[in-house]
Amino acid sequence: MPMAKNCRFAVAVHIASLLASMDGKACTSEWIAGSVNTNPVVVRRLLSALAKAGLVHSTRGSAGGSVLALGPERISLLDIHRAVDEEEEPALHNQPPNPDCPVGRNIQSVLVRVIERADAARDGVLSATLLSDVVGALKAEGK
Repeated sequence: MPMAKNCRFAVAVHIASLLASMDGKACTSEWIAGSVNTNPVVVRRLLSALAKAGLVHSTRGSAGGSVLALGPERISLLDIHRAVDEEEEPALHNQPPNPDCPVGRNIQSVLVRVIERADAARDGVLSATLLSDVVGALKAEGK
């Protein structure tokens, strides 16, 4: 049951926000899946990635569950992004462009620079946004 790459980050932020709002109470993957409206297997995979990054602690068994490993004010959205989204090469041409064409000869290097700038801008916003900011915004939305 693979999840689309572009959904993993959103669901991981949902999971982390949910855990942050539980004040240290361990939550099961089944319970989290009910909030996310997905299969518990998907939640377990994301929890595993978050745990590997040191953001979540999980315990197994009937009394098990997951909690944040750090306070939400110490977890940036960039931390979550890096935990669940594997870095891939930018999506460029499937076939090498024609090197005899003035556009084809240079388009790849130009696009790589644009994509690198876009990635840096995204990373800047995500690193400046803390999980506690998201939880605060969620509480404000609920009023």
